[in-house]
Amino acid sequence: MQARVRAILTAALAFILPATAGIAQSPIAGEPGAPLSAIDWLSDSVRATDDSAAPFGESGAATGEITVETLGVPLPDAIGLLPPADTGLPRALWGPASAEDVVARIDAVPRRLPPALMDLLVTVLLAEGNAPQDSGSSDTLLLAKVDRLLELGALERAAALLDRAGPDTPDRFRRYFDIALLRGREQEACDRLRARPEISPTYPARIFCLARGGDWPAAAVTLETANSLGILTAEEDLLLARFLDPDILGDDSIQPDPRSTSPLMFRMYEAIGEPLSTTPLPTAFAWADLRDTRGWKAQIEAAERLAKTGVLSGNRLIGLYLQRRPSASGGVWERVAAVQALERSLANSSVAEIEASLPKAWATMRAAGLEHALAAHYGPEVAELPLDGAAHDIALSLGLLSPAYQRVAVRAESDSSQTRFIIALARGVPETAIATDPLALAVRQGFGPRPLSESLQRYVEDARYGEALLLGITLFASGGAGDLDDVSDAIALFRVLGREEEARRAALQLLLQEARS
Repeated sequence: MQARVRAILTAALAFILPATAGIAQSPIAGEPGAPLSAIDWLSDSVRATDDSAAPFGESGAATGEITVETLGVPLPDAIGLLPPADTGLPRALWGPASAEDVVARIDAVPRRLPPALMDLLVTVLLAEGNAPQDSGSSDTLLLAKVDRLLELGALERAAALLDRAGPDTPDRFRRYFDIALLRGREQEACDRLRARPEISPTYPARIFCLARGGDWPAAAVTLETANSLGILTAEEDLLLARFLDPDILGDDSIQPDPRSTSPLMFRMYEAIGEPLSTTPLPTAFAWADLRDTRGWKAQIEAAERLAKTGVLSGNRLIGLYLQRRPSASGGVWERVAAVQALERSLANSSVAEIEASLPKAWATMRAAGLEHALAAHYGPEVAELPLDGAAHDIALSLGLLSPAYQRVAVRAESDSSQTRFIIALARGVPETAIATDPLALAVRQGFGPRPLSESLQRYVEDARYGEALLLGITLFASGGAGDLDDVSDAIALFRVLGREEEARRAALQLLLQEARS
């Protein structure tokens, strides 16, 4: 660090050293005692308290750790947001499965899923239910559910789970703190951190929150202490110094590494006037670009990322597309222009214009993996129009991809035997149409009298309902990538478990994807 920085920090140190003598060293990531996570972009913002650590905002020795369990309070691994009456899932969701078994099953679910199965996955993650038998006061399953929601970018749902459980352990609070940063609630995060005397923040978190609270001298002292202990990376050192005084290091450039950027570092870059692009960062960071302070293009790109994981509605994405005229061409602007042209043609009620604009909107959105957002917004409307040719087929596909697929199917007609099978499936009677290709045949077999394999039947007999659903999601996704027997098995399993709706929607989405590829 430059000599001028050292001078300022030394002066601050001499000024307030007596008041901060109790600050303790935080662990280096990867050393014993450092918090671990399945998500490598979470910041090491807090640490477990030990006898040598002074709580944030206090001086003197920290109190020893005390474990308290309140009678009548649900175990952490049993906590959810959706009661059984809303999900249709039994309260004894996991049966005799261990927490480790369930966590492994969650982690095995592929990251790319049809929207119907993505919705089912989120339902399982948010469901209230008895904790696995070996959970006790452990929150292993709770943290796994929160982490998977964070991977999807479902910040509000993850935060709600942590709020309900209580962010009162280092691992829970670490996630709570980072979620608050990603949601733009920095002061709330720091206030909560200061209010948790049993949780000790790491040096970057201390410095950030001290500065946010206006205690700049203490923040400077803490930075000097961290440097003297050698626990900051070069990037953290420069970033924190610039955060405390942007003018000091005005000529020095910081080269951020997207692979190590945490929510805390992301917010500090933003605070010094050098906001990072969220494009190379995990999906959860995209929420930062939906704020009004971001440009329109950044908002659209962030909304598209979140729409692909199902945490942002198609209606909200289309609403962003329609806000103003595109300022350029190509890429995102091509999708904006195509959707706006479709919107205008629908407003004009011109069949000729719709037949011209619909194929373009479909092609551009489908190329970006956003056809489901288009279907959610326009599907029911365009499916009822008297269109011809390619526009008719596209409108039918959009209608069948939409939540109104059953109503659309009642009135649908087609000369194509492939499409007739898809329509029969949407109506709930796939046995009345001919399966014309191997995928359609696999789907039809799944909806027929197909017995479960011995291994799948065992999950049902053992009442491992939640695990069976997660396994079905995994089988369907892998089957869609090639093993068609897995598609049949997954559909049969869903039906035995009473999830006929999800099985039918997922099969429709897979068939329509293949039909238009």
